[in-house]
Amino acid sequence: MAKSIHVKKDDQVIVISGKDKGAKGKVILVDQKKGRVYVEGVNMVKKHQKARSQNAPSGIVEREGSIDASNVMLIDPKTGEPTRVGYRINEDGSKSRIAKRSGEVIDTVSKAKKGE
Repeated sequence: MAKSIHVKKDDQVIVISGKDKGAKGKVILVDQKKGRVYVEGVNMVKKHQKARSQNAPSGIVEREGSIDASNVMLIDPKTGEPTRVGYRINEDGSKSRIAKRSGEVIDTVSKAKKGE
């Protein structure tokens, strides 16, 4: 069963717990099934990689590891501080994500029309 995650790809977030607490970065990837996110420059892990071709040699590669989605908070676009995410249904049927701290609209998803 997929979990509901409050952040999306390309959101600016701050890590609120763990070894990288206080680190800010952009969400690279969201894994809905596991409830985990990959944040740019956070939880760097070393991966031993086998050579795949001549221009991709073997070696130890550092890349981002996943962290639980509950350990990140969205950065408010208005104030730059961490905020919770709320949802609002508009009159036209579209759904907006809003920052709880300032009430600022983060983004809007339009409702799909029937027959399309």
